[in-house]
Amino acid sequence: MTRDADATRRRLIAAAIEEFAEYGLAGGRVDRIAAAAQANKAQIYHYFGSKDALFDAAFEAVVTGIIADVPPEAGDLAAYAGLLFDSYERRPEVRRMAAWRRLERGDSDPPLDAIVRSNQATIRAIAAAQDAGRISRRFAPVDLLALILVLAAMWPALTHELAAIIGPRPAAERRRVVTDAVSALIAI
Repeated sequence: MTRDADATRRRLIAAAIEEFAEYGLAGGRVDRIAAAAQANKAQIYHYFGSKDALFDAAFEAVVTGIIADVPPEAGDLAAYAGLLFDSYERRPEVRRMAAWRRLERGDSDPPLDAIVRSNQATIRAIAAAQDAGRISRRFAPVDLLALILVLAAMWPALTHELAAIIGPRPAAERRRVVTDAVSALIAI
């Protein structure tokens, strides 16, 4: 029987994303990942070297997925924020893995090159749009991008108490709040 190493790696990463999004790096278990991927623990160490390296590969996979799903776009920043919101709604594991990464590793991890490149491209595009007079210069390009990213991901980050006051809101309404807020930030 021919083994497909790439398929095994993909299954391991997919299983790792689910495991680490739920339990974090410290709580994630390689035996559960291997079982979910229909692989064995030895394959995890063979392909990734360690549980930490598997976490890194899984995190990079979710980031790459978001960037591919929502490429940097400064032509319509409100639409960009809306697309990010949509992507986060479809992929709650992204925010959860990012939170676990921050909690368990703090600032010790170097930034991922894919995120840095994506953010740099968006910042350059925002600066160009500001120079062309298409959007407000009220915020520096880097600050505007930071605000957009936070707005697009804000709903899951609400405290339990604030969420109780707001009550349940349909995704379309939450999305509209995000896009309206970005429109207000960039208005000339």
